[in-house]
Amino acid sequence: MITDTEEDVVFPWRKEYSVDMPQIDGQHKILVGLINDLQSAMMEGRGKWALADILDELIRYTRSHFAFEEDMLQKQGYSQLPAHHAVHEGLTAQVCELRDRFQSGKLAISMEVLRFLKDWLADHILRHDKDYAKELSGK
Repeated sequence: MITDTEEDVVFPWRKEYSVDMPQIDGQHKILVGLINDLQSAMMEGRGKWALADILDELIRYTRSHFAFEEDMLQKQGYSQLPAHHAVHEGLTAQVCELRDRFQSGKLAISMEVLRFLKDWLADHILRHDKDYAKELSGK
């Protein structure tokens, strides 16, 4: 269970992020943890390659999570699945671009980048994932 406090990490898990689906919440917590791992690596000065590895894992896990989520939504007949998929594609492209800019030396991992990642995931959960949770809970 994630027990990080606001002072410890850029992205503490909060109850408001729950979509009341344990498997999805668990996957979201892993994504939150990866963003916090990136912060730890940056603060500890672990180096570019360690940061790149965490970014790569964030992208890999994000893709896996989105695929799982979309499969679940398709099986449950979510009415907004095409739009949700398009949002997933856009979010994945944003993080891949960030990773590419970092690897080419055009971007440093900073608190600004970490806040972007936090806002990226929190906004997606609170706006988009909560929408499907609301629709599916009414079925």
